[in-house]
Amino acid sequence: MAQRTPVTTTLTAAVTAGVAASLASVDAELAHRYPGDPGTRQPVHTVYVPADRLAADTVRTWGDRARALLAAHAPDAASFAGILGLPADLAEPVHQRVHAKLAAEPVEDLRIDFEDGYGRRPDAEEDADAVRTARLVARATADGTAPPFVGLRMKCLEADVRDRGIRTLDVFLTTLLATGPVPRGLAITLPKVSRPEQVAAMATLCHEFETAAGLPAGRLGFEIQIETSQSVLGPDGTATVARLIDAARGRATALHYGTFDYSAALGISAAHQAPDHPAADHAKAVMQVAAAGTGVRLSDGSTNVLPTGDTARVHDAWRLHHRLVDRALARGYYQGWDMHPGHLPTRYAAVYAFYRSGLGPAAARLAAYAGTAMQDAPTTVLDEPATARALGDFLLRGLDCGALDPAEVTDRTGLSRTRLTVLAGRRAG
Repeated sequence: MAQRTPVTTTLTAAVTAGVAASLASVDAELAHRYPGDPGTRQPVHTVYVPADRLAADTVRTWGDRARALLAAHAPDAASFAGILGLPADLAEPVHQRVHAKLAAEPVEDLRIDFEDGYGRRPDAEEDADAVRTARLVARATADGTAPPFVGLRMKCLEADVRDRGIRTLDVFLTTLLATGPVPRGLAITLPKVSRPEQVAAMATLCHEFETAAGLPAGRLGFEIQIETSQSVLGPDGTATVARLIDAARGRATALHYGTFDYSAALGISAAHQAPDHPAADHAKAVMQVAAAGTGVRLSDGSTNVLPTGDTARVHDAWRLHHRLVDRALARGYYQGWDMHPGHLPTRYAAVYAFYRSGLGPAAARLAAYAGTAMQDAPTTVLDEPATARALGDFLLRGLDCGALDPAEVTDRTGLSRTRLTVLAGRRAG
């Protein structure tokens, strides 16, 4: 038995304890502000439907219309892959999964829009729509036909529409509660935020409603739309997004980029307002840094180029949308807005191709890191814990959206979902 080498030190235990005591408040603040990913599923998109157009069959109709477009303009796997430039080995798997998704769950996240897509209406009309849509959500939740995530986008808290926005939120939530429990995937979107005080006011509204309605504290969260210049850069020249998250007092669930309001605010001409404009990339990079580690999710904006008209126009719009979604995924934006049923095929095609093409390399690297790879498997990349977390998160996201199957991930990595969650650094969700 080898003898242990004596180890000597200079610093006393009191010194170590003193450092720990001096950093105790820092440790606590870091743990509070940066809890990490919440460990729950994130939708791959958000579909916005104006409140007056929402019907009981809206989600199913979107799926039917998307499949009809595929049948008319890309009737088989080879033609669909050819339009989008997918590799031959992904053509059939992606095509099958897209069709299955459009039949079973065409919309992952539905936002009932009372803002720009709805406009200003007489109070009685907006009240009626808030009641009607809340009842539709409650009914769909009860019978299992609701999307996994559903909610409303209220009017903003700027002075001229503030009272109307608060009333619509109140009417919607009150009606929802009168017909059943708050849906687990309920989402509330606060648009056109320009100051942290508006976010703080929204947090107060959520708290007051919870108290009055007898809901558990913290049950209501909300998404912050980043679509004004002031939400990215304050009047004193300081970055603002992190302050918005802080002002939410733990209730911010996501940051959503608003392509067209933000572009217009910066004076970008209509022809160049797009999610891949350099100004959009800057705003989204600021959002990404501010949200990192906080558990606040990110969502890209939308394109307004719709796949309508003749086949050539539909194909051009599909290529553009597919490229934008794939670009966002590569940049760490795993969610975006879809504005038309024709966007669904290319949303899911891009998402499924992204995860399926990355499955082999990610699984091999994670297996090597975790020590579950075959002994003769070559090691070509030496990964660190931070990269292992990213690899685990990649595979979990692929599982959550249906791009990957649990059996194939476990077979390639030798890891259970529980083990993947630990390696990804996610909180148990």
